[in-house]
Amino acid sequence: MTKQQVKSVVIAGGGTAGWMTAAALAKTLGGAGVSVTLVESEAIATVGVGEATIPAITKFNQRLGIDEHDFMRATQATYKLGIEFADWGALGESYFHPFGRYGFDLEAVEFHQHWARLRSLGDAHGLEDYSLNTLAAYQGKFVRPEPDHGSVIGQLGYAFHFDASLYAAFLRDFAERRGATRIEGLIESVEQDGETGSITALKLDGDRRVAGDLFIDCTGFRGLLIDGACGSHFHDWGHWLPCNRAVAVACEKQGEPVPYTRSTAREAGWQWRIPLQHRTGNGHVFCDAYLSAEKAEEVLLANLDGEPVSSPNHLRFRTGHRQEFWSSNCVAIGLSSGFLEPLESTSIHLIQMGISKLISLFPSAIEAPIDRAEYNRLMRDDFEHIRDFLVLHYKATRRDDSPFWDYVREMDIPDSLARKIELLQSQGRFFKYDAELFDVTSWLAVAEGQGLGPQGFNPLAQGLSDQNLRQSMENMRGAYAKAAAAMPTHQAYIERFCKAPPMDLKAKTA
Repeated sequence: MTKQQVKSVVIAGGGTAGWMTAAALAKTLGGAGVSVTLVESEAIATVGVGEATIPAITKFNQRLGIDEHDFMRATQATYKLGIEFADWGALGESYFHPFGRYGFDLEAVEFHQHWARLRSLGDAHGLEDYSLNTLAAYQGKFVRPEPDHGSVIGQLGYAFHFDASLYAAFLRDFAERRGATRIEGLIESVEQDGETGSITALKLDGDRRVAGDLFIDCTGFRGLLIDGACGSHFHDWGHWLPCNRAVAVACEKQGEPVPYTRSTAREAGWQWRIPLQHRTGNGHVFCDAYLSAEKAEEVLLANLDGEPVSSPNHLRFRTGHRQEFWSSNCVAIGLSSGFLEPLESTSIHLIQMGISKLISLFPSAIEAPIDRAEYNRLMRDDFEHIRDFLVLHYKATRRDDSPFWDYVREMDIPDSLARKIELLQSQGRFFKYDAELFDVTSWLAVAEGQGLGPQGFNPLAQGLSDQNLRQSMENMRGAYAKAAAAMPTHQAYIERFCKAPPMDLKAKTA
């Protein structure tokens, strides 16, 4: 029996997930004779609060062939060098999670091992003194690293803050120019094969039918296809990541936008601040078992930099993922596949990972059990690795000022996370598993920033004499300080290369 080939892909839902998927598939599948159709309705609002990203987004845009400065102008974007965390370890403390690495390795031994040894000798310089990203961020500096900039500037890692709705519109134009078709309509039901359970078509309002071979569920938290039709249930991680609500609001920007996101821990969760060219995005993520929605909104509005330009938008969510991300001939991408709170700006990254894995495992036939199984395994790994890193932020706290922080400080954690904390805290050991997203820089930043940093060091770091070690580390600090001082300001870089046109905030957010 001849297997039915995949000749048409139907994406249910737009927004960031839908149009990222449509753009990537239109770019990749156009020459393979596979059609791409996206169904969405303007009557259904998108979540649209995920405006901060991590460096991998630059690769996604590059693979599509998108000019970075065009993208920046179209989405009111700013650059992001990392995340500042305030009041997470203890009230009054703050630290920075940089996107670029710390220092340079010496004598084939990792930099942080030498730094830990130097600290044991009484040196008080923190990790931030060896991070170009951190120094540049706090000085309001930015330059895009180029090959001829040298090894210090070459360590600079960056991502973006952007308006998610504008990004979706930008990618819609990109996808449609490459052959993707958009259909406006409400999905009223899902048609399935009576024998196999495979989805055969989406039935829309107006007695319309959109048939396809492979279906992508980008319907958000509803999971209209993956849950409603395919029955892939949700694996809940609320006991490890108890925040289940958020309220978001945009406000007028005050002064020049800084090149970093800020996360401030609150009584029962945390607040984000994301500076764009035209406004500032804000939100309060919280657990409703410890804080009411009314109080959460009050806290958010009391801690804005400028006047609100939109009404507060309340969201409910569960942390976790689908038991199967790909079930039958349906692949869930975006919020329909699962959700991990945006503490480390990974929501758009998980969309990107879903898309890239689908392209790598794109099935030659509708029935693709081997491809499906591998996709599900890889996506589970991605979610679990990110989950552990997020849980670290909550577990590694010394706060005891509210029942929420008491709970997360004392809660049991995944065995995989417990092992990593023990290895890192003892002698700075860190091992990256499979295609794990966050590397030693990220784990060090959070662990050290919240009081769980290395207490010892690899004995191989003793290969340098005390004098040579001190001199080498002083030279590094000088190189980073000099490089940061020479960089243009973040605002000057935007003004020169990618300034967006003025936007009427009230008209956009009405």
